[in-house]
Amino acid sequence: MTGIIGVIALLTVLGLSLIITRVATIALTMTGLSQESAHFQARSAFTGTGFTTSEAESVVNHPVRRRIIMLLMILRSAGLVTIVFSLILSFLGSGNDIAKVARLSWLVAGVAVLWLLSSSKVFDRYLGQFINWALRRWTKLDVRDYASLLRLSGEYRVIEVQVRDGDWVAGKNLQCCYLPEEGITVLGISRANGSYVGGPKGETQIYPGDTLILYGRAQKLQELDERRADVTGDEAHDVAVSEQRQHMEEQERREHEYETKREGKSKQETSK
Repeated sequence: MTGIIGVIALLTVLGLSLIITRVATIALTMTGLSQESAHFQARSAFTGTGFTTSEAESVVNHPVRRRIIMLLMILRSAGLVTIVFSLILSFLGSGNDIAKVARLSWLVAGVAVLWLLSSSKVFDRYLGQFINWALRRWTKLDVRDYASLLRLSGEYRVIEVQVRDGDWVAGKNLQCCYLPEEGITVLGISRANGSYVGGPKGETQIYPGDTLILYGRAQKLQELDERRADVTGDEAHDVAVSEQRQHMEEQERREHEYETKREGKSKQETSK
């Protein structure tokens, strides 16, 4: 019985570890990090892997990101103790060799299920949506320092997107990307050599290794970060342009209704 409890405890800790790193990844993206950078920093902190990149400096120098990483380090320490204790209960406790093999089989099967779940895009999407909702519902992890300055609200965000080989924007200049037609504004570009291009123009070239600082709707920014340089990428761009036009038409309609109500209210006050 003790061995079974150890296996269950170990699988529970591993499952919670996957959820914790996913929560931390989403929390870090809410502070402006790209999805790839946030995932790397969360995994590095939780596993105790050392990293000395410039991205690490942006985490350490940011108060909200620093608190997230510190919490991951604390949880990592508690998790390691639990895993070691669970392994001891599972395989050094009472029971014959057949029972130990059975427990090992259950452990391998449980780890395989957790691996499949962590690799499932469908599961990851729904889990990400739930965690995103929970973080917005019960926390205040949005970056208030630049959010208030830029008047960010609703679904609009400023994030960093790292350009990789094979990305849709790699090797193009800004004018050829037509990002404004998707409702996306490029605020700046950090080059791989450490230089920075502020307020880049249409002829500014985008290279693999660059980090784009983008402003726009969160969903569209995420879609652009995942877009590849192939036919599907061009199709995704066309869809994004079409959706942006519909979004702007709806926004203009709401603005017109608002102005009409304001004018009607103003006339009523004047008549009084």
